[in-house]
Amino acid sequence: MKYFLLLLLVLCWSATLIAQSPPILPSEYSARTDRKVVPYPATPPATGPAGSIITDPSFGSRIARVTDARSDPKQAGRSLFSPSSSEQNPWNKTSTMFYVNTAGGSFVLYDFDPMTMKSHPVKSPNLPWTDEPQFSYGHANILYGMVRRSAVFQQYDVSTGKVSDVNIVSKCVKLQASDSAGSPTVSADDNRFMATVGPMQDKNYIVYVYDRSQGCRWYNTQTGEVGGQWGPKGRISAPDRFLVHNARMAKSGKFVYITRGSSSVGKGWVVWEVDSLNVDACQHGCSGHHVSGFSHIVGPSNIGHPLDLWVRPLNHLASPSPIVAGLEPAKNFWYDSHYSWSNVDPNDTAPVCFSTYRPTNPDTPGTPLLVTGPWENEIDCAETDGKGSKVWRFAHTYSTARNGFWSTPRGNVSQDGRFFMFTSDWEDQLGKQPNGQRYRTDVFIIELK
Repeated sequence: MKYFLLLLLVLCWSATLIAQSPPILPSEYSARTDRKVVPYPATPPATGPAGSIITDPSFGSRIARVTDARSDPKQAGRSLFSPSSSEQNPWNKTSTMFYVNTAGGSFVLYDFDPMTMKSHPVKSPNLPWTDEPQFSYGHANILYGMVRRSAVFQQYDVSTGKVSDVNIVSKCVKLQASDSAGSPTVSADDNRFMATVGPMQDKNYIVYVYDRSQGCRWYNTQTGEVGGQWGPKGRISAPDRFLVHNARMAKSGKFVYITRGSSSVGKGWVVWEVDSLNVDACQHGCSGHHVSGFSHIVGPSNIGHPLDLWVRPLNHLASPSPIVAGLEPAKNFWYDSHYSWSNVDPNDTAPVCFSTYRPTNPDTPGTPLLVTGPWENEIDCAETDGKGSKVWRFAHTYSTARNGFWSTPRGNVSQDGRFFMFTSDWEDQLGKQPNGQRYRTDVFIIELK
């Protein structure tokens, strides 16, 4: 009997270790890595209704359609889409749940089966969050969000329905009547939380960080002052003074990447080293969208070729390393890209994934998108481990990106690196929006193999 109990104890202990261990992240994919021009098919593949799964005819990847015109629970026919930033993490730890955004400013939770790629909406919580939430990197059932007007960090347990406050911003820093908080991001250990504070995007002026064990800390980008309950206080090391367009915290919780407001003086984004007064501004190759890992940041240099990606240490921005080698000069085209790295490991060596699009895509319904080089209007992942410069190619986006910002094929990789959620108008084949002025978008998920 004692041997049976001992065996049972060992089995339970092993199961606990397996449940608590981090997922094994893919460092390599089997998808094609050539650099051939891959034209779009004459007509986009038929998608079927929400729940349908198709195979990309050019790259062979499975694509699941998540939403359709009936998926918005409050108004049929409205567009649905992935988060506004590819930096956000809308996937839970085990790739069994995610959320999508509605055109009404809310979000809808979905259960997901990683084996079958089938998803279905679950009852979404009645939460006062007015910004895009973020799933925890450590717990599959925890979702974090922000009550914008009252500037309160909250967490929601999807398994129990329990909502609890994490921190109230106004208890640390004085807010103006017009101020609110948004853009919540959380460190990989669920210990640090970050938000931007101010009247609105491009006019926000405080980057706020809360540490569960040490308390609050804030950086006023307009005055250069840093204060709070821990760390050195005073003026930042750089002369930069500006308002905030966007800010995201690194997975380590040690750095914040901040982009300037549209009317701010100066050029280039900045990085605040949270435990210090150090603020470093990007001086070279600074345009385009970027994404942070634990200690590095990835984004385009926009020098010579749109996929000339650089990875830089967050504590030394002047030391970039190119990711994709052997690029040919651009052939009179330019495309934009959104980068997602929620699958990143602590060494920042996991592939960074992204979608690309041309702002000048044809917008005649059903017209194939133009392709003049590799990776154009595609979903891809790039090697970041320094061992090579592979770019894995998974699918076309089928999105014209001509139906407003929300039709750009922004994408978000799952934490285990196996799936990529993105927005597409499917070459204007999804019907018109309720106002009849633009074509709808829906959310799709591609399997990364």
